[in-house]
Amino acid sequence: MKQKRYEDLLQQLQGIIEGEKNVTSVLANASALMRSVMGERFFWVGFYLVEGDQLVLGPFQGTIACYRIKRGKGVCGTAWEQCQTQVVPDVEQFPGHIACSSLSRSEIVVPMTDHDGIVRAVLDIDSTEINQFDDTDRHYLEQAAQLIATQLWNSGEAQL
Repeated sequence: MKQKRYEDLLQQLQGIIEGEKNVTSVLANASALMRSVMGERFFWVGFYLVEGDQLVLGPFQGTIACYRIKRGKGVCGTAWEQCQTQVVPDVEQFPGHIACSSLSRSEIVVPMTDHDGIVRAVLDIDSTEINQFDDTDRHYLEQAAQLIATQLWNSGEAQL
Protein backbone atom coordinates (compact mmCIF):
# COMPACT_ATOMS: atom_id res chain seq x y z
CA MET A 1 0.00 0.00 0.00
CA LYS A 2 2.70 2.51 1.01
CA GLN A 3 4.85 1.58 -1.99
CA LYS A 4 1.92 2.10 -4.37
CA ARG A 5 1.19 5.52 -2.85
CA TYR A 6 4.81 6.51 -3.40
CA GLU A 7 4.80 5.25 -6.98
CA ASP A 8 1.67 7.32 -7.62
CA LEU A 9 3.31 10.30 -5.91
CA LEU A 10 6.40 10.11 -8.14
CA GLN A 11 4.29 9.88 -11.28
CA GLN A 12 2.13 12.85 -10.27
CA LEU A 13 5.17 14.84 -9.15
CA GLN A 14 6.81 14.38 -12.54
CA GLY A 15 3.66 15.66 -14.20
CA ILE A 16 3.22 18.79 -12.09
CA ILE A 17 6.83 19.99 -12.18
CA GLU A 18 7.74 19.19 -15.78
CA GLY A 19 8.86 22.32 -17.58
CA GLU A 20 8.56 24.64 -14.55
CA LYS A 21 11.70 26.42 -13.31
CA ASN A 22 10.30 28.70 -10.62
CA VAL A 23 11.65 27.37 -7.32
CA THR A 24 8.81 28.68 -5.15
CA SER A 25 6.12 27.34 -7.47
CA VAL A 26 7.66 23.88 -7.83
CA LEU A 27 8.32 23.48 -4.10
CA ALA A 28 4.86 24.79 -3.16
CA ASN A 29 3.06 22.34 -5.42
CA ALA A 30 5.42 19.48 -4.48
CA SER A 31 4.74 19.96 -0.77
CA ALA A 32 0.97 20.18 -1.38
CA LEU A 33 1.05 17.03 -3.50
CA MET A 34 3.07 15.06 -0.93
CA ARG A 35 0.78 16.08 1.89
CA SER A 36 -2.29 15.23 -0.17
CA VAL A 37 -1.09 11.84 -1.43
CA MET A 38 0.43 10.67 1.85
CA GLY A 39 -2.38 12.00 4.03
CA GLU A 40 -2.10 12.04 7.79
CA ARG A 41 1.21 10.16 7.73
CA PHE A 42 2.80 13.53 6.90
CA PHE A 43 1.98 16.02 9.65
CA TRP A 44 4.35 18.59 8.12
CA VAL A 45 6.05 18.54 4.72
CA GLY A 46 8.16 21.29 3.27
CA PHE A 47 11.46 22.61 2.12
CA TYR A 48 14.32 24.62 3.55
CA LEU A 49 16.56 26.43 1.06
CA VAL A 50 20.28 26.99 1.51
CA GLU A 51 21.15 30.67 1.89
CA GLY A 52 24.74 31.26 2.97
CA ASP A 53 25.41 29.39 6.21
CA GLN A 54 21.79 28.62 7.03
CA LEU A 55 18.64 26.97 5.79
CA VAL A 56 15.71 29.32 5.24
CA LEU A 57 12.09 28.20 5.35
CA GLY A 58 10.58 27.64 1.93
CA PRO A 59 7.18 26.42 0.78
CA PHE A 60 5.47 23.94 3.11
CA GLN A 61 2.20 22.37 4.21
CA GLY A 62 1.43 22.15 7.92
CA THR A 63 1.73 24.18 11.08
CA ILE A 64 4.07 27.16 11.47
CA ALA A 65 7.77 26.35 11.31
CA CYS A 66 11.22 27.64 12.18
CA TYR A 67 12.41 30.38 9.83
CA ARG A 68 16.13 29.62 9.89
CA ILE A 69 18.32 26.65 10.78
CA LYS A 70 22.10 26.80 10.99
CA ARG A 71 24.29 24.30 9.15
CA GLY A 72 24.82 21.21 11.30
CA LYS A 73 22.00 22.09 13.72
CA GLY A 74 18.95 19.89 14.22
CA VAL A 75 17.87 17.20 11.80
CA CYS A 76 17.68 19.53 8.79
CA GLY A 77 21.05 21.15 9.41
CA THR A 78 22.63 17.72 9.94
CA ALA A 79 21.20 16.37 6.67
CA TRP A 80 22.62 19.43 4.89
CA GLU A 81 26.03 19.24 6.55
CA GLN A 82 26.44 15.50 5.98
CA CYS A 83 24.66 15.51 2.59
CA GLN A 84 22.87 12.41 3.80
CA THR A 85 19.24 11.53 4.47
CA GLN A 86 18.37 11.55 8.17
CA VAL A 87 15.69 9.15 9.39
CA VAL A 88 14.81 9.93 13.00
CA PRO A 89 12.44 7.44 14.69
CA ASP A 90 12.04 9.63 17.80
CA VAL A 91 12.99 13.30 17.60
CA GLU A 92 13.34 13.45 21.40
CA GLN A 93 16.34 11.12 21.06
CA PHE A 94 18.10 13.18 18.34
CA PRO A 95 20.91 15.29 19.85
CA GLY A 96 20.22 18.97 19.21
CA HIS A 97 16.75 18.45 17.76
CA ILE A 98 15.07 21.77 17.05
CA ALA A 99 11.44 21.60 18.17
CA CYS A 100 9.59 23.83 15.73
CA SER A 101 6.40 22.02 16.77
CA SER A 102 5.83 20.02 19.94
CA LEU A 103 3.54 17.73 17.90
CA SER A 104 6.41 16.37 15.81
CA ARG A 105 7.52 12.91 16.99
CA SER A 106 9.52 11.44 14.07
CA GLU A 107 11.17 13.01 11.06
CA ILE A 108 12.89 12.35 7.75
CA VAL A 109 15.05 14.94 6.01
CA VAL A 110 16.43 14.46 2.50
CA PRO A 111 19.15 16.74 1.07
CA MET A 112 18.55 18.01 -2.46
CA THR A 113 21.69 18.48 -4.55
CA ASP A 114 22.50 20.12 -7.86
CA HIS A 115 24.55 18.50 -10.62
CA ASP A 116 27.78 19.35 -8.75
CA GLY A 117 26.61 17.55 -5.60
CA ILE A 118 26.06 20.80 -3.70
CA VAL A 119 23.08 20.81 -1.35
CA ARG A 120 20.66 23.50 -2.48
CA ALA A 121 17.71 22.59 -0.21
CA VAL A 122 16.34 19.89 2.06
CA LEU A 123 12.99 18.13 2.01
CA ASP A 124 11.71 17.90 5.59
CA ILE A 125 8.82 15.67 6.63
CA ASP A 126 7.48 15.25 10.17
CA SER A 127 4.99 12.87 11.70
CA THR A 128 3.02 13.00 14.93
CA GLU A 129 3.79 9.28 15.40
CA ILE A 130 7.04 7.75 16.64
CA ASN A 131 8.86 5.44 14.21
CA GLN A 132 6.87 6.61 11.19
CA PHE A 133 9.64 6.50 8.57
CA ASP A 134 11.62 3.53 7.25
CA ASP A 135 13.76 2.45 4.29
CA THR A 136 10.76 2.50 1.95
CA ASP A 137 10.15 6.15 2.83
CA ARG A 138 13.85 6.91 2.41
CA HIS A 139 13.97 5.22 -0.99
CA TYR A 140 10.97 7.01 -2.47
CA LEU A 141 11.53 10.39 -0.85
CA GLU A 142 15.12 10.41 -2.09
CA GLN A 143 13.73 9.79 -5.59
CA ALA A 144 11.21 12.60 -5.17
CA ALA A 145 13.88 15.00 -3.90
CA GLN A 146 16.19 14.12 -6.79
CA LEU A 147 13.38 14.56 -9.32
CA ILE A 148 12.69 18.05 -7.98
CA ALA A 149 16.39 18.98 -7.72
CA THR A 150 17.05 17.84 -11.27
CA GLN A 151 14.13 19.92 -12.55
CA LEU A 152 15.24 23.04 -10.69
CA TRP A 153 18.99 23.06 -10.45
CA ASN A 154 20.53 20.77 -13.03
CA SER A 155 19.79 22.96 -16.01
CA GLY A 156 21.04 26.16 -14.37
CA GLU A 157 17.76 27.92 -15.20
CA ALA A 158 16.07 27.95 -11.78
CA GLN A 159 14.22 31.14 -10.90
CA LEU A 160 13.16 32.48 -7.53
